[in-house]
Amino acid sequence: MDKIAPIAASLGDPAGVGPELLCAAWSARREAELSPFLVAGSASLLEAAAARRGLDVPVRAIGTPSEAAACFDEFLPVLDLGDIACTPGAPNDAGAELALRALETATGLARSGAASAVMTAPISKARLARVGFAQPGQTEFLAERCGVLARNAVMMLAGPSLRVVPVTVHVALREVPGLLTAELIRSRAAIAAQALKRDFGIAAPRLAVAGLNPHAGEDGRMGTEEIEVIAPAIAALREAGIDAVGPLPADTMFHPEARARYDVAICMYHDQALVPLKALDFDAGVNVTLGLPIVRTSPDHGTAFAIAGTGEAREGATIAALRMAGDCAARRADA
Repeated sequence: MDKIAPIAASLGDPAGVGPELLCAAWSARREAELSPFLVAGSASLLEAAAARRGLDVPVRAIGTPSEAAACFDEFLPVLDLGDIACTPGAPNDAGAELALRALETATGLARSGAASAVMTAPISKARLARVGFAQPGQTEFLAERCGVLARNAVMMLAGPSLRVVPVTVHVALREVPGLLTAELIRSRAAIAAQALKRDFGIAAPRLAVAGLNPHAGEDGRMGTEEIEVIAPAIAALREAGIDAVGPLPADTMFHPEARARYDVAICMYHDQALVPLKALDFDAGVNVTLGLPIVRTSPDHGTAFAIAGTGEAREGATIAALRMAGDCAARRADA
């Protein structure tokens, strides 16, 4: 890991659990074997978050990312973007503005090569919208900043037991059949296969593609999307040399024996992907954005305003997101 630049972590909404979990991750840096990271955010807010959690986290403001690795073993390095009045669990517009500045700073560092990856802490989309944030979420923001079409920035959720890619994401369930096309499925699955090779070191990724309907449509008796849309996408993937199987009934894809047969599950809608992932790896799930020229990860949970500052939030997913960012960045550096 010493050959890569530090990871840039964005603070997230300062009223959420992001700041305290970043402090907890730094406290666990040795046993978790984390790559050096810096936080784009607020030194004073991080100090306060650590104190509320009962953690001894000495914070050091740095002027450049290159200073982070040298002090990381003894200090949590912070690119200080200023202080605001903030109460855990009580988001405000000033906090949203700070979260946006932190996201912009961390993304810029990764794009310039000053950081090896971005790890984004959770934000409040509603609050960001109040201060002029035009994108649906952080994924779309990073895609825009990297010059990538939003449809080519693919969300993968990854944990120790399972990796999943939802083809459609934050849309109403009734809209899913009309949004699914063979090209959309093929494109997102191909991006996932390429990312598994480049960032996860899997030379020949195995893809399992779920059906949309119960029993994968049962030969058209319960829907024809499997025949008309999903099967042609799988055929196109195979023609391109990608190991893809399906359409498979989703209710039999996620038991241990089935999971051993593939490296990623391509799912048709949000809950089809995220329910099994969170059931299996709730405290270690990582959101990875595929298809970008930079590495981006995020813990697979939200701001958790209801428990911010109470010490109840668990740091496992933040640690996993930082570790995965470092691993992926190291593989890119070796390529």
